[in-house]
Amino acid sequence: MHLIAAAQMVSTADKAHNLEVATRLVRRAGELGARLVGLPENFAWMGPEAERPGAAETLEGPTLSRMAQLARELRLTLLSGSVLEAGAPGGRLYNTSVLFGPEGERLGVYRKMHLFDVEVGDGATYQESAAVAPGTEVVAADTPVGRLGMSICYDLRFPELYRRLSKDGATLLAVPAAFTMMTGKDHWEVLLRARAIENQAYVLAPAQGGRHSAQRLTYGHAMVVDPWGLVTARASEGEGLAVAPVDPALLARIRRDLPCLRHRRLD
Repeated sequence: MHLIAAAQMVSTADKAHNLEVATRLVRRAGELGARLVGLPENFAWMGPEAERPGAAETLEGPTLSRMAQLARELRLTLLSGSVLEAGAPGGRLYNTSVLFGPEGERLGVYRKMHLFDVEVGDGATYQESAAVAPGTEVVAADTPVGRLGMSICYDLRFPELYRRLSKDGATLLAVPAAFTMMTGKDHWEVLLRARAIENQAYVLAPAQGGRHSAQRLTYGHAMVVDPWGLVTARASEGEGLAVAPVDPALLARIRRDLPCLRHRRLD
C-alpha cells in the first residue's frame, strides 16, 4: 500500500512564488509518506492571457528541470500538473503535463487534448485554443504506485479518453485541473467519481483553488477517489494537500467481484 497526494494551489503570474509553493507542498507530501505527488494544472504560472507566450518554456526549461531535481532528491514520483510548453505549430503553445520518476527521469509527457473553449456563465469567455494547440497522444506510464493514465482538466468531460487509458492498463488516473468556480461546484466531484467508477481505478485530482486575480477564481477541492468511487481525501480551501492510500488489494477485489471491465462490448 502506498500513499499518494494531490496538491492544491492558488497560482498567480508570479512564477518564482508559485514554484516556492509547489516545492514546499511536494516536500510536505514527502514528509507525510506520499510516494506519488501531483501538482495542479498551470502550477507554475496563472496570469493574463496576453502574457502566456512569455511564460512558456521547453521541456528542458528551468521549471521542469527543478521538478525533476525535486523528484530525484525526495525519491518520489512527481506529476508536474501542467506547464505552458513552447514550440507548438503556428506559434502556439502546448498545455503539457510531465511525470517524473524517483530518479528524476521523465516517465511520461502528455499534451492536453481537449481545449477549454466555452462560456460557463461566470461573465468570462474562455478560448484556450487561441494560444494553445491540442495534443494528439494518449499517454500512460508505469510508476511504483501503478500504471498512471495522464489527462488535464477539461479532458475530464470526455470519458472515451479514460476508457482508452483503462484499456492500456491504467489503475490510477491523474486529472490536474483548474476548474472554474461555476463548473466546479456542480461537476468536479461527480465527474471524478464517475471516471473512477466506470474504469475501476484510483483518481488523483490536484487542483487550483482560490482567487488568482480579479478575473479568475477556481473551485479547488483537490481530492483522491478510490475505485469504488468514494472520495478518500479532499483538500480544504487555499493551499493544501489531499493524501490517501492506494490499496492494490482493494483494486483487485473490486475488479474481480464486479468485472465490468471484462464485460465491455465496445472499444
